[in-house]
Amino acid sequence: MPPQPPSAASRDEPVIRDRGDACPGALRLHAADDGYLARVRIPGGLLTTRQALALADAADRFGDGHLELTSRGNVQLRGLADGCGDGLARLLDGAGLLPAPSHERVRNIVATPEAGPRVVDRVRELDRLLCASARAADLSGRFLFALDDGRGDVAALDPDVTLLGGADGPVLVRLGSGVGAVEVDAGDAARAALCAAAYFLDAARAAGTRAWRVAELPPEHSLDEGEFVRRLADAGIAAGRVPEVEWPYAEPPRPGRVGAAGLCALPPLGRLDSAQWRVLAEAAGGEGELRVTPWRSVVLPRAAADGAARVESAGLAVRPGSPWRSVTACTGRPGCAKSLADVRADARAVVERATGGLPVHWSGCARRCGHPRGTAWVDLVATPDGYELDARPVPHADLAATLTAARTTPITTEAAVKK
Repeated sequence: MPPQPPSAASRDEPVIRDRGDACPGALRLHAADDGYLARVRIPGGLLTTRQALALADAADRFGDGHLELTSRGNVQLRGLADGCGDGLARLLDGAGLLPAPSHERVRNIVATPEAGPRVVDRVRELDRLLCASARAADLSGRFLFALDDGRGDVAALDPDVTLLGGADGPVLVRLGSGVGAVEVDAGDAARAALCAAAYFLDAARAAGTRAWRVAELPPEHSLDEGEFVRRLADAGIAAGRVPEVEWPYAEPPRPGRVGAAGLCALPPLGRLDSAQWRVLAEAAGGEGELRVTPWRSVVLPRAAADGAARVESAGLAVRPGSPWRSVTACTGRPGCAKSLADVRADARAVVERATGGLPVHWSGCARRCGHPRGTAWVDLVATPDGYELDARPVPHADLAATLTAARTTPITTEAAVKK
């Protein structure tokens, strides 16, 4: 088993939020330089073909005709016109993508893309419980649940609450990045996750810092596994502490064949037009399913026989060796006012020539939006004069050669490894 990547660096000072969470949603649109942006939560990344086609229709009717995949397995629509909110909401609601408008921004659930039916059922149960809980509406739009089937892929994404376990046996519930966990029966796992979220909300209120995530709680208000076991008992859930857990780690699915009949398709930089999206839906089959992953790819669990050829001809990567597998980017110009560069265009210009092992994330500014999680990567940040590569200035003309060297050079210092 490969070693698990280092967890996020500890904070020297507590995070104190002086405003509410402004994370966009499908109903709360964000004003960007290229129009309004809607972020549609897709719990577990699970989409029916009908829902996928509805998203393509939304992109064409209200947006710029493109869809973006996020690092939490959600879908963004950009270039939305002012005043489109009601029409967009009706379309999404008709497709079953807005089951609880009051909770639509808190349905942040990632799941192992290749998970079996039991984990899929668990995703749906947790989503149902979230939407039925008045208290859960107080979670921020950044609070993250991860349902991992035991291999350790989404557990490595810095979740606030992790459920680790497959179809059989107990499930481990992890709070934040704790070394230990709480063990519950598989049938109680979704309810335990909701209890964990309520525990966080109580701790955040007691701290008074308006924390959005578990890692932001000050040490004196950190979540305690013993207290969590007591809370679960009060809810009628039997649980036991597991002081130390050897957390597994697995790489995300690569482009290409997945399992016996599945396919993983990777849109370059996580962005595709509505025509490409419709090809994916068609390749999934009339009654098929699409799973949007937190690595900005799409898994088709039961792809059509000619699915790979059709998807590749549409311009999406379906080969394990594709250079796009290790390149990510934020929106950049012209969509983001804070960006100092058109990072997508710059990435496309050198991706075929800059080869190596470590992923590269292109950021238009120091905020580094959308950066990878759960692995080390090379950090490329735009400046007024070019880019900084792991704090080293790099002129545009030297990007390809410098990237190749940086990606293949072992990184040993914590300052250079991004987590």
